[in-house]
Amino acid sequence: MKRVIAIADRAASVSLKLLVALNVLFFLSFLAVLLFAAGRAHAEVPTCTGADMLSALQKGNPATYDKIEAEAAATLNGKGLLWKLEKSGEQPSYLFGTMHMTDPRVTTLPAYAQKAFDAAGILIIETTDVLDKQKMMAAMLKEPDLMMFTDSTTLSSLLSPDEAAAMNAALDARGIPPATVAKMKPWMLSAMMALPACELARQAGGAPVLDVKLAESAKAAGKPVEGLETAESQLRAMASLPLAFHMKGLVDTLKLGDKVNDINETMIVLYQRGDTGMFWPLFRAAMPDEQDDPAGYAAFEETMITSRNEVMVDHAGPILAKGNAFMAVGALHLPGPEGLVEDFRKAGYTVTAVN
Repeated sequence: MKRVIAIADRAASVSLKLLVALNVLFFLSFLAVLLFAAGRAHAEVPTCTGADMLSALQKGNPATYDKIEAEAAATLNGKGLLWKLEKSGEQPSYLFGTMHMTDPRVTTLPAYAQKAFDAAGILIIETTDVLDKQKMMAAMLKEPDLMMFTDSTTLSSLLSPDEAAAMNAALDARGIPPATVAKMKPWMLSAMMALPACELARQAGGAPVLDVKLAESAKAAGKPVEGLETAESQLRAMASLPLAFHMKGLVDTLKLGDKVNDINETMIVLYQRGDTGMFWPLFRAAMPDEQDDPAGYAAFEETMITSRNEVMVDHAGPILAKGNAFMAVGALHLPGPEGLVEDFRKAGYTVTAVN
């Protein structure tokens, strides 16, 4: 129970937001791993650890657990990973929520989703840029200031001596030479620190996240793969948030240490259950100081989720009009009044949960 209490420390608030961001920004997770792999090409994959926070919470603090469950139950479209999209004059398509990780529990589709994927004639993912290394490199080189400090600024210059020491220790533990990230923007380093060491090493070793695995399967079957965003747009979304927000996120992520394993394990457990509506209630319970920066929190949610959902629906429209598509995007985009499920209803689709 002590680990659950620790995860609820006020210091964890911004880092939890960034952990969520990592799971809704497909390209960001890929880019972080690419940079990690460049510095540690033959990383040994450590054993995955982490405890289910909800299970511990249910036993140790049932009142808080019940509150989280009640809020999740009240979340619009908060249950289910696969949704059927129907519109007059179009063949039905499917919307599926993914998690951008390589864990076998995530990359193995449920039978009902596998059936819909196999029958689909086209796959839609967040961005196809991750499938082309040249495009990825082009995105990195096109606007380097989105990812790197291009002036005299370094990460260490923005941290206290103790914070810089903590950063270097965390990097050393992951086999990343501190000098290789000295000019990196804080949100890029946070992305690497927010992933468990086992996940980071698996991806660096070539294991595909679910979205890429689906794209590879679709291509092998001769199905076209379409994207909804560009690498640049995903990079700009993250980089548009204030530097102070990202620096606090980096410091808080470093403070989390091994607790990152618990957060990710809990997200995987919720994902397996299809409880997308429970993600945010859990995070809100674990970040009680969100009220300290309501404007920053609102900007984060608007930038990272709401605005991107609107773009995804707009860009998906012409592709879905062809019919029989399987659209796979981060599961955190699905629930809520401004989630994709509701946005598609507003766009004229009848949307029903399959599972």
